[in-house]
Amino acid sequence: MSKIADANDKVAKGVVKGYKKVEGAVVGGYKKIENGFVNTFLAKGDETAEEAKERLKQEQAARHEEHEKRMQEQQEKIIERIEKNKPKL
Repeated sequence: MSKIADANDKVAKGVVKGYKKVEGAVVGGYKKIENGFVNTFLAKGDETAEEAKERLKQEQAARHEEHEKRMQEQQEKIIERIEKNKPKL
């Protein structure tokens, strides 16, 4: 390789390394803040942040499933009404 290509490669590796350090620090800082929020406002009893997140995820899935069930029931009622009131040809 030429000297320019070698220098360019070295610079590129340095930039990527620096980016990874910044990315790690930002993500790590965010996770600390997130876990602190979960522990303070969302955890129940002796739950850890991870346990609280998992519980919340399951509760959300249950709410979503219930919502989907209600929407399906409403759609069936609407279709039933449409069929009932449809003019006969």
